[in-house]
Amino acid sequence: MSFAREGLIFIWIAAGITAATYAAAAGRKSWALWLLAFVFTLLTLWVAYFFRDPERTGERGPNLVIAPADGRIVSVAEVDEPAFLHGRAVRVSIFMNVFNVHVNRYPVSGTVRYVHYNPGKFLNAAVEKASLENEQMSVGIERDGVRVLVRQIAGLIARRIVTYSREGEQVEQAEKMGLIRFGSRVDVFLPPGTPVLVKEGEHTVAGTTVIARFGAR
Repeated sequence: MSFAREGLIFIWIAAGITAATYAAAAGRKSWALWLLAFVFTLLTLWVAYFFRDPERTGERGPNLVIAPADGRIVSVAEVDEPAFLHGRAVRVSIFMNVFNVHVNRYPVSGTVRYVHYNPGKFLNAAVEKASLENEQMSVGIERDGVRVLVRQIAGLIARRIVTYSREGEQVEQAEKMGLIRFGSRVDVFLPPGTPVLVKEGEHTVAGTTVIARFGAR
């Protein structure tokens, strides 16, 4: 099992605290310290589990839109997207809880044309207004005149959005684009009329689940 590089420091810190607690428990022969060490062991395992970064495979292609995040579809709606698509768009929203893999991946291949950070609130990422009011990072990708926007949105617990994207770079579908720490949401904005293949309540796997197909009937 591999881990996201941003999580290694947290894993090492948790492991170090756990080891020190075990050493103290052994030296003092304290049952309270042994119990605390056990709790820290569980915490270390959870931190490692949270930052896991499994390999992902699946269907690929220029007419496909791949899920950028693990999680649950909380909304499929037509909305205004003035920043990059400059008009109406189909928005697919994926909510990640603290047990999901939090590494995000590019839904399509293309050139990064837009990267914008917007500070904001830390509302529950599953609610509708989080897309407008929460702290977020938007990445716009263009290929053959088709534009897709990916928006990483912080949540109640999430306090750090990591994005690797740089304007002008070429990116590949399902390649890692960043992550959000500790529960959050990712929105994908597609051109109006794009057929969406998922619906509210369904679960997605980043880099694997096909959420839309350009030109589908």
